Amino acid sequence: MPSKKASGADNQQERLKFIGWIVGFVDGEGCFTVSFFKHPKSRLRLKWEVFPEFVITQGMKSGAALKRIKNLFGCGAIYINKRHDNHHEHLLKYVVRNREDLLTKVIPFFEKNHLQSAKRKDFCIFARIVRMMHKKKHLQEQGLKRIQLMVRRMNTRKYR
Repeated sequence: MPSKKASGADNQQERLKFIGWIVGFVDGEGCFTVSFFKHPKSRLRLKWEVFPEFVITQGMKSGAALKRIKNLFGCGAIYINKRHDNHHEHLLKYVVRNREDLLTKVIPFFEKNHLQSAKRKDFCIFARIVRMMHKKKHLQEQGLKRIQLMVRRMNTRKYR
């Protein structure tokens, strides 16, 4: 009969492999993004909403992978993006938008388990912005301007 220590070591090894798989998956298919929406009738003085989100996109055939990631984080939702172009399958998106979940689950995970690609820089900026929002800096003109400047340094390969 195997000892509990050996079994625990095997479980630890499997968990480390799973975490490494997730980090690699996000390095390739994930995105940390911050958007801005203007609300002219908003009660907010600055009329702008800052909208951070963590997203992973996959084809329908890889939906099980997104479910595994959602289960690990214990938050977020998976949405279907139906395609009506020349592609043969719809897309699924795993999305975490809740700021508290970003602060307490997603950000600590990636601070402990470092991304290996250029996406790490985007994540670091993203984490700083979410923490600024937690301190309500986005509700002040100076804080909002600072966040806008920080966002310009993120996801620089995208056309703006």
